[in-house]
Amino acid sequence: MKIEQMHHVAYRCKDAKETVEWYTQMLNMDFVLAIAEDQVPSTHEPDPYMHLFLDAGNGNILAFFELPTKPEMGRDPNTPAWVQHIAFKVKDRDTLVAFKQHLEAKGVEVLGVTDHSIFHSIYFFDPNGHRIELACPDPQEEALLKRLDAVKWDMLEEWSRTKRAPQHAAWLHAKELRKEEA
Repeated sequence: MKIEQMHHVAYRCKDAKETVEWYTQMLNMDFVLAIAEDQVPSTHEPDPYMHLFLDAGNGNILAFFELPTKPEMGRDPNTPAWVQHIAFKVKDRDTLVAFKQHLEAKGVEVLGVTDHSIFHSIYFFDPNGHRIELACPDPQEEALLKRLDAVKWDMLEEWSRTKRAPQHAAWLHAKELRKEEA
């Protein structure tokens, strides 16, 4: 028994039409499907909703629900905004920089390019307040992933015991963090 792939991930949105327009215009995603009901199929609860599906590439689907009868959406006040995010892979650094320029030209505030060694990322928020990351692989990704793979269990075990950041892969963000200090 094994999971084959992600079928879809679903988030809440404030406005279905605005969300579809934003993702199609800002991230070039295709609008795949809309489902609207007055009753929730799984719980049979009477509650109108609009369920949207967007193509995030390679069979990955990003979905949203607009729930007009529910209180305004919020976020977990105990979780920093940088933690919960949706990350999408782009082909290479040129594509990443092109997306950064495109988003900024459309008025979206973009953080990065951030150097994570194995990949490079930009960060921004969609109109619903969801943090989005676009990431491209580093040219040395395969070799760097092997280094991380070799220490993953030791790191997890040390973290589990101490709740302190193990230093097995401190090299990962050394360049990025030195850049901030400079």
